[in-house]
Amino acid sequence: MGLVEISFIAIGVVGVLGVLGMVAIISGRAPKTINWRKNVDKKALKVDKSKTSFLAPDEPSLTEEENIDDKDADEEKSEETDGSIKIEEKVIYEEISEEEAGITRRQFLTKALRISFGAFAGIQAISWLGFFWPKVSGGFGSKVDAGKVEDLKKQIFQADGSIIPAFIPEARAYVLPFDTSKATGSQFSDGGTIADGLVALYQRCVHLGCRVPWCNSSQGFECPCHGSKYNMVGEYYAGPAPRNLDRFIVSVNAAGKFIIDTGTIIESPRASGLSVKYPQGLSCIALAPTDE
Repeated sequence: MGLVEISFIAIGVVGVLGVLGMVAIISGRAPKTINWRKNVDKKALKVDKSKTSFLAPDEPSLTEEENIDDKDADEEKSEETDGSIKIEEKVIYEEISEEEAGITRRQFLTKALRISFGAFAGIQAISWLGFFWPKVSGGFGSKVDAGKVEDLKKQIFQADGSIIPAFIPEARAYVLPFDTSKATGSQFSDGGTIADGLVALYQRCVHLGCRVPWCNSSQGFECPCHGSKYNMVGEYYAGPAPRNLDRFIVSVNAAGKFIIDTGTIIESPRASGLSVKYPQGLSCIALAPTDE
């Protein structure tokens, strides 16, 4: 596991702990062992002779009409033992729905903050899952449709007999011909890197990762960074490169399209001998101007 992955994990853990702490604060989960009476002056406690605690929620007050109706309905007369009449008044509280009661400012802010932090945590979780388990649905790293084999061959073979590779940007690959009948003893005859006489070479130089351009005059690949050279099928010829150009697993589907599996990169050591002649002309690196 590299430094980048460890950094993402650390940031994720800190983010989760922060979200949990904020949720706990918003939920109002304070310690239940606090005795508020110790913080109140004793004289204030003596003066307060009410039967209910001042911290108790206020009971809903009745409107004037309800007071009148309830007073008429709930007044009961009871006869005492000495013949006197005592009038008792009962207050009845009627439960109402949440829609009728509405929502308080505190409840609204609490729900809004919970929803916000929940959405934030969900987005972070999705991004972390996408980082650790990417789902490749197209482009480099998946199977790329390079087009029909017939169209590719028309693009590659020139009228003068030369070759110009078909570059597939989505696959970062050059598509070139490879005649197995003429390339006797080649190390690429097996392994699934050839399909219908075509191969797909990775554009990256195996020395330090520079993009290797095609040289039409020499009919090969020549890296301008450090001078590594390869023939048209990617076999090493000269320079500091440690091996041949990397290539991809290829196939042709039922519709006749050339499929490049960029998720599978094939490495190969330097060939003992070139299966295709190189160079077939002047080198592009030798023709390039020098900085003097």
